[in-house]
Amino acid sequence: MEDARIIELYFARDEAAIEQTRVSYGHKLRAVALRILADDMDAQECESDTYLKTWNSIPPNRPVHFLAYILKICRNAALGMLEHRNAAKRSAQIVELTDEMQACIPDRAAELDFEPQEIGALLSSFLRGESEDNRRIFVRRYLMAESVAEVAEALGVSESKVKSSLLRTRNKLRGYLEKEGVRI
Repeated sequence: MEDARIIELYFARDEAAIEQTRVSYGHKLRAVALRILADDMDAQECESDTYLKTWNSIPPNRPVHFLAYILKICRNAALGMLEHRNAAKRSAQIVELTDEMQACIPDRAAELDFEPQEIGALLSSFLRGESEDNRRIFVRRYLMAESVAEVAEALGVSESKVKSSLLRTRNKLRGYLEKEGVRI
């Protein structure tokens, strides 16, 4: 079923919306949660939480890119679950992702000057200006939390190409955000 039709089901408060979301995207949601949590039961719970949070947020929200919208909900739920589960420990994968992005994401002081939605809009604008290959690599790595090896395999490129693309894209993103007045 097309995303627009699924969104209309949510607006009609038709519970079939949840089933259609599960059929169309359940495997992707579970995969993202599983990569972050490394536990199938927690991933299932996170997937279920995503359906509930989507149900509660549509309406009033009408996402333009439904898959990206629900992946963000799922990723945030998984990260929250991971943080709660490992309050005293830190996952190596999450530390790796955080370290990679630390050089180009705003610091706490910048958050006072910019709303998260504004920074998100800047990120979206930046990614629209990137090549399709760079966009896919970036989104798979940082939105879908795939490892470099998984991104390389999925896109049929070498791991070194993925790493160099990510490095160049992060550096360009940093420059772009600084040019837009975001303190890094």
